[in-house]
Amino acid sequence: MKLTKKSRALLLIGVAAMLVMSGCGKAKIGYIDGDRIMKEAPQIQSLVEEGNAKIQQAQEDAEKDLAEKKGTMSDEDFQKAQADARRKVAGLNQSYSVQLKQKLDAALADIAKEKKLDAVVDNQAQQKVVIEGGIDVTDDAINKLQ
Repeated sequence: MKLTKKSRALLLIGVAAMLVMSGCGKAKIGYIDGDRIMKEAPQIQSLVEEGNAKIQQAQEDAEKDLAEKKGTMSDEDFQKAQADARRKVAGLNQSYSVQLKQKLDAALADIAKEKKLDAVVDNQAQQKVVIEGGIDVTDDAINKLQ
């Protein structure tokens, strides 16, 4: 199939127009300072404090229980009991981590919708994601998590 010069030119113009049109809409990116939200958002702070208290209590209970059982169990059973206690504490930790993520994600989804943002990223001080531009929504997130 041979294309004439005119057909090739029209094809190239069409492709160029599509490329130009596809680059017209810029993405609106919001960013947060996750560390600041962890320190300043009351809902996040209370969830972290509650989680830490329950995890600490579970660790203390497990240690007490294991200390009582140590003399009455074989080494193998004792190691299994230790592993069970570690799994229970890890499960609590994961549960609170999931709750924390859900709260933050819900707040950020609301902010993204309100401000018509295409994405919201965590712009950590050590590893910047947004170098230039972007909209800082950290204060909005802290206010949503009052």
